[in-house]
Amino acid sequence: MAPLIYQLRLLGVILGAVQLISGYSFKNCIAEPYSNLKGFRCNNRADKNISAIVKDLPGSAVNLTASFNRVEHVPSNCFAHLPNLNYLSLDQNQLNYIDPLAFQKLHQLKYLNLSCNSLSELSPSTFEDLHSLTSLSLTRNSLKALPETIFSNVAGLKTLNMRNNRLTNFSAVVKSVSHLTNLTFIDLCFNNLTSLTHSNISLPQSLKKLYLGGNNLHTLGCNPSLFRFIELLDLSYNPKLPSVAFKGVDLRNVKRLTLQFTSVKADELLNISNIYASHVVFSGMGLKNDSLLIGLCATLGRKLKWIRNIDLRHNGIRNINGALSSCPEITGALDLSNNELKKVSCLNFLNKHMNLSKFTAEHNHLTSLPNCTVKKMPHFKSLKELSYRYNRILSVSKYAFSHMPNIETLKLNINNVAFLHREGLKGLKRLKTLRLDNNLLTDLFNETFKDNCDLEILNLRNNRIAVIFNGTFMNLRNLTTLDLGGNKISHIQPSGLDGLKSLSKFYLDGNSLKQIDSFFNSAFQDTLTVLDLQSNFIHFFSENTSSPFLKLRKLSDLKLDSQRNHGLVLLPQNLFKGLHSLRSLYLTNNNIASLAPQAFDDLISLNFLTLDNCCVGVAKLQPGVFKNLRNLTRLIAENMGIQNFSKEVFGNLTKLRILQLNRNVMQSISVDVLESLPKLEYLDIRNVPLSCTCKNSLLQNYTVNNPDVQVVYLDTMPCPEAKNKKFHNFDSKVCYIDLGKYLFFTTAAAVFLFTVSPLLCVKLYWKIKYSYYVFRSWFSDYWSRLRDEEEKCKYDAFISYNFSDEEWVLNQLLPNLEGNGSSFKLCLHHRDFELGRNIVDNIVTAVYSSRKTICVVSKNFLQSEWCSLEIQLASYRLFDEHRDVLLLVFLEPIPERQLSSYHRMRKVMLKKTYLQWPGSDCIDPSQAQELFWNQLRRAIKSGSRLEKDPDEDFDPASKETGNVENLLSDKDYLLP
Repeated sequence: MAPLIYQLRLLGVILGAVQLISGYSFKNCIAEPYSNLKGFRCNNRADKNISAIVKDLPGSAVNLTASFNRVEHVPSNCFAHLPNLNYLSLDQNQLNYIDPLAFQKLHQLKYLNLSCNSLSELSPSTFEDLHSLTSLSLTRNSLKALPETIFSNVAGLKTLNMRNNRLTNFSAVVKSVSHLTNLTFIDLCFNNLTSLTHSNISLPQSLKKLYLGGNNLHTLGCNPSLFRFIELLDLSYNPKLPSVAFKGVDLRNVKRLTLQFTSVKADELLNISNIYASHVVFSGMGLKNDSLLIGLCATLGRKLKWIRNIDLRHNGIRNINGALSSCPEITGALDLSNNELKKVSCLNFLNKHMNLSKFTAEHNHLTSLPNCTVKKMPHFKSLKELSYRYNRILSVSKYAFSHMPNIETLKLNINNVAFLHREGLKGLKRLKTLRLDNNLLTDLFNETFKDNCDLEILNLRNNRIAVIFNGTFMNLRNLTTLDLGGNKISHIQPSGLDGLKSLSKFYLDGNSLKQIDSFFNSAFQDTLTVLDLQSNFIHFFSENTSSPFLKLRKLSDLKLDSQRNHGLVLLPQNLFKGLHSLRSLYLTNNNIASLAPQAFDDLISLNFLTLDNCCVGVAKLQPGVFKNLRNLTRLIAENMGIQNFSKEVFGNLTKLRILQLNRNVMQSISVDVLESLPKLEYLDIRNVPLSCTCKNSLLQNYTVNNPDVQVVYLDTMPCPEAKNKKFHNFDSKVCYIDLGKYLFFTTAAAVFLFTVSPLLCVKLYWKIKYSYYVFRSWFSDYWSRLRDEEEKCKYDAFISYNFSDEEWVLNQLLPNLEGNGSSFKLCLHHRDFELGRNIVDNIVTAVYSSRKTICVVSKNFLQSEWCSLEIQLASYRLFDEHRDVLLLVFLEPIPERQLSSYHRMRKVMLKKTYLQWPGSDCIDPSQAQELFWNQLRRAIKSGSRLEKDPDEDFDPASKETGNVENLLSDKDYLLP
């Protein structure tokens, strides 16, 4: 039914009866799946014209990203057809100019990203129509100044990012944003500001975050009240900014002041400014020795009894010893990251800060963590989080963390830990998150995690672990996430995973596992939801291998992609048996020889399946392989070598929404199959050699006119036969114009056949039958007899008669013409027809092999089908070949009404005189019969060629039937 529908649709296009619907594909953009034509990506396009890139997008677009293009100019009104845009990103282009009316009519736009371009100036009316704009990013451009009224119409602006430009006039910036009563954030970092001098106009009271780092500030030079409403002030990376610059400046409301890599002295700042001491970030303030730290702590001690957080990053601290003893008690976090510490000595230097909750010492030079069970060791019972990431730690001694028993998060990742003592984590009974990834660990033991009963997340990724021994995780009954990816695990002992009763996410990717048929019969079989086995050496050797996942009843995400050394190759037909809850399956980059029809039968809940690059050469997808995947919404089948896209394979995917088939080898795609996917919205068939021929004419119509399915970059799909032609507009008229004519004439013929033919059969039965035999004789070898000379005829006369008149023929005609001294040779049915030959061929041969045809006409003759055929053939020679070959002999009188239906015989009778056998009712029968035979012999002997058309010589007035004068005429047809 579907092909007929498309044929009629194509015919409708030709006839103008069907109105075309705009297709759901875009020349330079991709509609985000599941976005309902609201989200679009137009990235990495060759076109430099942004108007051309977005011109075919629908007015429903809400989010638009056009990044990483070569666009240099944004013309006026190029987005005017997209009035519903909320989000517009034009970052990573080459923009150097934006027309004043470029964003005209974008009254709904809230977020505009113009970062990473080459803009050097903006028109005052650039953002004039953006009444709803709340966030604007101009990062990484070349702006030197801002027009004073550029933000006059964007009263709702909340976030303004102008980082990495060339702005020099802070006062102009203040003027441009002073009226923005909703503005909360401005980033002016890494510009060319030398001071913050400004007019009497102030920053808006709503502004809470002001970033001015990375400029060339020598002084502030601002009104003392400039920062009175600022809560977060960043002045870092202004190396010439002195402490004195803050004298008299109101910083009472600043809750975080960053002065990293400036010339500001911490203790000086605290003495000359009114900022609350705990709100200063002391990172990068040159506090690299004990004396400076002691001075800071002394100043802090005079102002505070306790301090929540101290940030001492980037100070070049090598030894800290007891410098922090004079500081007020730290109750929150202490950050010593990005210094040059070589040891932390069990945190003895923090013996005064026992209530510390978080300690961070990342990016230092720590090489080991010693045993911390020494007597009188301070215990940090309030410490919850400890991070030693990005150090050079080689070993962790036993009881290394015994002095912090309540720690919950421990980060030792990205070090060189090769030795973790069996009791290195001893005592950490409340530990919930442990990061040991990116180290050099080779072994894990039963005692390693013995005390970590509350551990929930354990990350051991990218180590050198080769074997998981029995009982390694026995006590981790609360562990939910275990990451062992990127190791060298080749073997997991039978009880190696025992104890993991709560495990939900298990990552084993990038290891050396060869088999997975034993170790999943573990405690977590009822809790595991994510299992990552990609990039191992897993192989199967039998189609009938039982499923190792059979008991993983809650597994929802399974990754088996990219198995090394040639991939899986063989995929057992029962491999996924029992995985009724699985929702995502990854089989990418495997060289699977074939997929069994029942391979995915149990995956009734599967939503996502990726098979790209998973097959060897041409994929042999068996009918029914996806038959139970009725909940599948996304299928990635790229570069599989698929040749045939059939309904038997894909027809059951009734909920499929995204289908990616690019880089396959089929030359055509059946529209029937695509129409069997009622939920399909996204179709990627790029780099598929679809031929631009009639077999794809329906597909072309489907892709161009289907309003529901987005065909990715349809306009750029080339024809394999000619690279300069495109699939979407190759000439397919020849395919459906002939089809239209065919349908029209077929329909007309059918109507004629069923309405007129019954009438013709009744009225013109013999005419039709005669025409058939004449046509047939045209192609037979007997047609050549028309050109033979009469002297070469085999017979003098062919006798056409009805069987009921055979007695007269045998007793009267035959003796009088072949006997009694006559030399005529007659052709009779029963005597001269060739046995076994078709009756029609015998009749044609007899007519054209005889000089004359004598029709013995009687009432029975007129009722005979074969007799009628014989007279028709003879009359054909008479009228169409100008051969006077027909003789009519009437055995009995026949009324005119009985001859009315034999119009050809009547035509002969009107033009030629006929003979009538004298019956016994004549006055002198013997004399009449003698005259009859004489006249008949004379007619047979006469020549058959006519000099003129018989119609021209005939005068109906002088040849009436029964006229005595006709008996004496020279004509061959006489009436006695």
